[in-house]
Amino acid sequence: MLAACVVVVIVTFLRHRTAAEDEDPSETPDVIEYMTMWIGVVYAIVLGLAIAGVWEARVAAQDHVQAEAQALHEISERVRVYPPDVRDRIRSDVNAYVGHVVTTEWKTMADHGRVTKQGDQLLDRVRADVTDYQPKSDFEAQAYQPLVDQVTAADQARAARADSTRATMPDVVWFGLVSGAVVTIGMVFALQIRRTTRELILAGLFSALIAFLLFLIWDFDAPYSRGIAASVQPFLNLFPHVTD
Repeated sequence: MLAACVVVVIVTFLRHRTAAEDEDPSETPDVIEYMTMWIGVVYAIVLGLAIAGVWEARVAAQDHVQAEAQALHEISERVRVYPPDVRDRIRSDVNAYVGHVVTTEWKTMADHGRVTKQGDQLLDRVRADVTDYQPKSDFEAQAYQPLVDQVTAADQARAARADSTRATMPDVVWFGLVSGAVVTIGMVFALQIRRTTRELILAGLFSALIAFLLFLIWDFDAPYSRGIAASVQPFLNLFPHVTD
């Protein structure tokens, strides 16, 4: 944002020094003002749609984390009807998976944009624990299918989380956003805003606002790896002991 303001100030002063002596900055053709207005409106719509898109992707990424953590928590709680050795083994493997996600996989997602193979293996172990057990009573049999469903839900949420680690905005969209910013700010100079300190401040603030909005889009574009990222907190809320 500061760089955008500095560029505006530098370009404005350069234009002021190189302008012809007979140039009248008070006379801007009406067609330029009309074009500037519509360029600004169209670009504002594009920015709004881009921000809405990346924000929706960020919210969806957080929902995937919540769904996965909740499914694993349900598995850990519902196995209470199983024999102690089976129950403890399943809970231990669930805790191992959650601990890996919190302490290792989340950093891999942030740094490399992918989940880990070890995480896949740990979840497969949980699936095997649940599906391979043969219920010994009707009570255990009633709990078996819901447990399998929760494993499926956790696997689906993990797959969705893996798909959300990549950037959501294609390169061609970024080209349009940056090009539109250059054109929109360039129209400020076409209006010959260089006469007063007030106009210079407004031009700088306008450029800084566009820079901030572009930064906001870039920050939301990778839901798990940048400043305002999806949080691992749902895992920590439901499994507070995994980091002990």
